Amino acid sequence: MALRNSPGAFADRSDAGRQLAARLLWLADECPLVIGLPRGGIPVAEQVAMLLRAPLEFLAVRKLGAPHNPEYGIGAIAEGGTKVFDQEALALLEIDGGELTGIVERESAELRRRVEAYRGDREPACPRDRIVIVVDDGVATGVTDTAALRQVRRHRPRRLILAIPVSPPDSLARLRGEADEVVCLVAPPQLRGVGQWYADFGQVSDAEVIAALARARHRDIAT
Repeated sequence: MALRNSPGAFADRSDAGRQLAARLLWLADECPLVIGLPRGGIPVAEQVAMLLRAPLEFLAVRKLGAPHNPEYGIGAIAEGGTKVFDQEALALLEIDGGELTGIVERESAELRRRVEAYRGDREPACPRDRIVIVVDDGVATGVTDTAALRQVRRHRPRRLILAIPVSPPDSLARLRGEADEVVCLVAPPQLRGVGQWYADFGQVSDAEVIAALARARHRDIAT
């Protein structure tokens, strides 16, 4: 794992993707499947897929935010039904079952909307017996990445790799228990926010996600 010490390690998500791809080039001949986590992970994953000449898929995941502080993650859900809960946070905030059910239902509706918008009627690529690289634009607590990895693992990939530009060491330690390998470029001892490691960390829109997936499919057809 390569470490950097100064903020602003990446110009933008595409730059982060190219840097990650450089660490993953040894997989180019293995026909891996690259799975990006929308929305921010898609521009990173697009570069990884392009440079490895690999197909690009997405897996919709949603953080479950606390009732009065949506930015505080208490869990995550993934397309396909996987759910991960932070039991310590649930106990600390005294969130009961009914309240949690409401949060899950609300985020599940957004999850379904994204799947329909990004994939439509197309069948997702199957990870079974393949090397799968799950790509995000950075990790804070790692709860959404955990949900994604567990969902992909249910499909029995041959090898499951998590590729991320930046993550704090404690989250990395937990995620290593979910993937066969974790590739991380920056592991600052304290992470105030993923965005501090990017010069440009603007919000990624649905339209940008759809365009990136369309470009990847066009490349697959062309080759």
